[in-house]
Amino acid sequence: MTVLVVDDDAAVRGHVSSLIDSFGHRVIEAADAEWALSMFKKYRPDVVLSDIDMPEHDGLWLMRQVREAEAGHWTPVVFLSSLSRAEQLAEGIDAGADDYLTKPVHPRVLEAKLRALRRMRAMQQRLVELSKQLEQTNERLQREVAHDGLTGLLNRRGFDQALQNAIAEARRRQVPLTLVLCDIDHFKTYNDHLGHAAGDRCLQHVGMLMQGLARRPADRAARYGGEEFALILPDTSRSGAATLVKAMRRVFQGAALSHPASPTAGHVTLSGGFVTCVPDANTTAEALLLRADEALYMAKRNGRDRYFSFEGEDSRSQTGVTVF
Repeated sequence: MTVLVVDDDAAVRGHVSSLIDSFGHRVIEAADAEWALSMFKKYRPDVVLSDIDMPEHDGLWLMRQVREAEAGHWTPVVFLSSLSRAEQLAEGIDAGADDYLTKPVHPRVLEAKLRALRRMRAMQQRLVELSKQLEQTNERLQREVAHDGLTGLLNRRGFDQALQNAIAEARRRQVPLTLVLCDIDHFKTYNDHLGHAAGDRCLQHVGMLMQGLARRPADRAARYGGEEFALILPDTSRSGAATLVKAMRRVFQGAALSHPASPTAGHVTLSGGFVTCVPDANTTAEALLLRADEALYMAKRNGRDRYFSFEGEDSRSQTGVTVF
């Protein structure tokens, strides 16, 4: 271990340091509390052995500064003092010190204390490692809960949470939010003709293309369910959404994923609906999904391989419909 020895008495400091060195540990020395704090921050020792009674700043001051500098870690602090200062030692233990040694320091007692502190340090490191492993496991589980196992996109649960968050953020900033719902055209025919294994591969490829369209950090792509996909596009105006869906059609035309049984085209195509609004206090996820779903229905009813969007706030009206 690396041990920081702090004592204003050079003879005591030298004696303790030589003993620690003989036990095979690395020693750092400091003659006062401020110097010791500087050494602590620089070298991050495994143990601090400090005289409790020093001029200007005492050992209690040093211990408090060490605790503040640790940022969540815990370095054992052992006070050195005479038995006559028992009350001061008790105060130090109550304040957060881990142990004490009486002067003059007995070599065997010091060696035994260091062995115990080394075991404690090893257990602490193991707990830190286990805590990190647990945190990583929890992150992985959270990801699995919120993501689709086949495509890697957000699943319905993850999508619902992401949409709620996006609405709240857009409402707070008063910026537009766009929601796009898409459906693979004639996917049942695809499965019937090529088989479900090929259907899974198709979903994976579509998911990859959708993820590629969610370019910005805040954009979210999701597998909404079955062969249905969604894009959540924060801070995206209606004209920006129109540009994106035109690009989506070009992307799938360029990908040319074969769909020999499709009556619409020889490759996999999508139909979609999108809605854009600046959320207010009355805007809900359910309302946005309903409007986007109605626009998606219009795209399917009017020939597929296209995107619809209702202009204005009332999606029940079919006036002002835009198609891409």
